[in-house]
Amino acid sequence: YARAVLALHRAGLLKAAAHITGGGLPGNLPRVLPEGTAAVLDASWPVPPVFRWIADTGGIEPSEMLRVFNCGIGMALVVTDPDAAEASLRERGESVFRIGRIERDEGSAALHIDLPSGWPR
Repeated sequence: YARAVLALHRAGLLKAAAHITGGGLPGNLPRVLPEGTAAVLDASWPVPPVFRWIADTGGIEPSEMLRVFNCGIGMALVVTDPDAAEASLRERGESVFRIGRIERDEGSAALHIDLPSGWPR
């Protein structure tokens, strides 16, 4: 997805990008946010079956799943115009999920995830 993200950057749509690797969303997304902001995620993206299997088989809590695995989110982007960014990414063949928003928050950059009961099952 490097070319697709580069196109967003060139169009002036990209504010920040976090590659979701070890540390998952909690360990990676706050690093690209300025102090005084928080990413508020809604956990509405489709979680690939392998992650549900891992959670069920291992009895792993949702917070641990999010810390250890990307749970289907390989790259998180913060953009200025979500509609334009989504269209650009889809035109380049990328799967796109709106997973939340950025809000003002006190203190260091933070991450808040609203997990529904039973997530990721």
